[in-house]
Amino acid sequence: MTRILLVEDNEMNRDMLLRRLSRRGFEVLTAENGKAGVELAASENPDLILMDMSLPVMDGWEATRRIKANPDTSRIPIIALTAHAMASDRDMALEAGCNDYDSKPVDLPQLVRKIERLLTTPH
Repeated sequence: MTRILLVEDNEMNRDMLLRRLSRRGFEVLTAENGKAGVELAASENPDLILMDMSLPVMDGWEATRRIKANPDTSRIPIIALTAHAMASDRDMALEAGCNDYDSKPVDLPQLVRKIERLLTTPH
């Protein structure tokens, strides 16, 4: 079963995505802030990470940089999820090391296509 780490501080968004992705057959782990996301990435080695960028304790940009700088977690694809929908926000997420970007509110079929593409494409 594909394991996804969802790093999201908003409880309603986290619960909604957890339920919807679980129904699609994914095992979903959750973290409420960037620091916890970095720690879970290292300890649980998920297949993919969905990273909110505006997070408490450690933001998603820094969490992504730390995950990509760690040789044990650098291969894990990361999709940035953010309400910031400007082209510059996408560029910042990619520069931090995210493999893809999606804006909120989440379009689940589109997000699942991105997840499946990243899971089947070498990076």
